[in-house]
Amino acid sequence: MVPFAGAAVLEEPAFPVWKDGEFSGLQSSGWVAGSVLLTDEPIPDEFGAPKSETIQIEQPKPEEVAQDLAVSPEIPEEFLPAYFAERPKSFLIDPQRLLSSSDYRDRLSFLNYHASDSSIDLFVYVIGGDQEIPSAVREEETIERFFSAGRPAAIVFYYLGAPQRSAVYLSPSITDAVSAAEQRRALESSVIQAFEKNRAPEQLEKFLVQMSIRVYWMERMLAGESTARNTSPPLVPRVAASRRVAEDAVRVHGLADMARELAIPAGVLFAAVTIAMVFSAWMRSRARYFFPEFEVEGRLGGAHAAGVGAVISFASAAVPPASQRDQVPDYLRRA
Repeated sequence: MVPFAGAAVLEEPAFPVWKDGEFSGLQSSGWVAGSVLLTDEPIPDEFGAPKSETIQIEQPKPEEVAQDLAVSPEIPEEFLPAYFAERPKSFLIDPQRLLSSSDYRDRLSFLNYHASDSSIDLFVYVIGGDQEIPSAVREEETIERFFSAGRPAAIVFYYLGAPQRSAVYLSPSITDAVSAAEQRRALESSVIQAFEKNRAPEQLEKFLVQMSIRVYWMERMLAGESTARNTSPPLVPRVAASRRVAEDAVRVHGLADMARELAIPAGVLFAAVTIAMVFSAWMRSRARYFFPEFEVEGRLGGAHAAGVGAVISFASAAVPPASQRDQVPDYLRRA
């Protein structure tokens, strides 16, 4: 096609070309700008970047694997006689010294106070939270062998730091009076109280306080059983607040439980009283009193006259005027 006269001819610009020796010089230096984008080959690693090294991890030893797969450790054999060889001479049994000296002294003092004011002793075996009682030892046989004679007792195997693993047993003399359901409730409520604290010694303290309260109710059940069978004189009933066993702690817990139980009824009652008072005040503010209309005796035959007035008196000042229809004939007239 021949362009018409006067039309300008557009020419496409030529691509840039390498000068003599320029491309070979760049190649010899190891880098050419944009060369990796003009090929189908994968982009090579960054020039000079260090290569990743394989991390060598030491494999676990066979004894370490065996230790991880092992079950919870049992109570060391050296402590078994102190736990299960004889009836305890103390209410708190801790031969492994899992409790500190001060904590042990405080808990033992609590149990001693309990024993001085209760007919049911409370024995506590302290065991490590991750420990197990050896299979050769049966708790039921231990209770039967050491606690069949003497004062009634409640025996607790307490796992320090793991209250939920604890177990409670009763001496044979009171198992008939206290049902298994009551024993289970006593343990559950004590565990719940223990978990209100984070430190293991404080958990044990809360556990013992609640268990002491539950043992008191077991006392009441035992008293009722003894009275029904007439086999022994009944125990003297006592109010829980009068007991010397952790008197302050028991009172605080008792009041807290009562407050939780009465919180909703008290709130409803308070709301009802408040609404009643507001409604009564509103009704009084809207009250209107109307006086009855009476015909006043005429004066000299006239219905009314200047300077003449009368005082209307009613029989009772305590009854609203609208409810009275008889007036007292006590008129005052001006002369």
